[in-house]
Amino acid sequence: MKLKNTLGAVIGSLIAASSLNVLAQGQGAVEVEGFAKKEFFDSARDFKNNGNLFGGSVGYYLTDDVELRLSYDEVHNARAEDGRNIKGSNTALDALYHFNNAGDALRPYVSAGFSDQSIGQNGRGERNGSTFANLGGGAKYYFTENFYARAGVEAQYNIDQGDTEWAPSVGIGLNFGGSSAPAPAPVVEPAPVVEEAPVTPEPAETVRVELDVKFDFDKSKVKEESYGDIKNLADFMNQYPQTSTTVEGHTDSVGTDAYNQKLSERRANAVREVLVNQYGVGAERVGSVGYGESRPVADNATEAGRAVNRRVEAEVEAQAK
Repeated sequence: MKLKNTLGAVIGSLIAASSLNVLAQGQGAVEVEGFAKKEFFDSARDFKNNGNLFGGSVGYYLTDDVELRLSYDEVHNARAEDGRNIKGSNTALDALYHFNNAGDALRPYVSAGFSDQSIGQNGRGERNGSTFANLGGGAKYYFTENFYARAGVEAQYNIDQGDTEWAPSVGIGLNFGGSSAPAPAPVVEPAPVVEEAPVTPEPAETVRVELDVKFDFDKSKVKEESYGDIKNLADFMNQYPQTSTTVEGHTDSVGTDAYNQKLSERRANAVREVLVNQYGVGAERVGSVGYGESRPVADNATEAGRAVNRRVEAEVEAQAK
């Protein structure tokens, strides 16, 4: 009945633990295990055969690697020389040190501790109580984060009798409640980079002033009514000091080409002098050139056409701010 109660408690613990959602190895974890041992008794006991031990244990991880384990098992199938069934039990408290890291599939371990044994004696009805010092080792293999199988061997030194017994064992168990497998740090997605559309500057507006000064026949003197137009051009150039211009002189077709060429140059220079000397435009910004009668804009066969061709032209462009 004791064995049934022990196994029932272990199985119940395994089922209860399997229903928990927080399962992890490491500090603060609890392990519940059911196990079986083969006990190789010392020959001084005069037992007919070695016994099988079945039991369970509960362990608590003090750190990620160190576990404190309390176990209980009962002896079965051991026989005395007279054929009598030997009954007994062991209660042990051991410390286990695990290698590798919490969360690894394979974790070898070493163990040390003490146990109290109460077992029947050959040829006597009463039980004998002994204290053992335990030293062992083995390995646990975690099929999942919480479910594992264990295999190990333990040497048990009988402090009272001075002899040593051996017990290889296997077990299965559950590990739950630890804290050494923290949730991965959340991945912070970088904020999307919003590329601003390049701002295309609006093209600057082009402004232009044109000058058209008319002259009397065979004259190069600027007429009074033309000064206002010349001043408008000068004001524009002073407003946009980066500008420059070339004043172009022209004639009608009356007279020789050579004479008309000189006359067109005098007319261009006359307008340039007004721009520079009277209205303050820098001399280096105003050039002059004569084209004679070579570039008519009207018919020289008529008086009206010839009057249009007797002219000085200039043009200035600037980019408005």
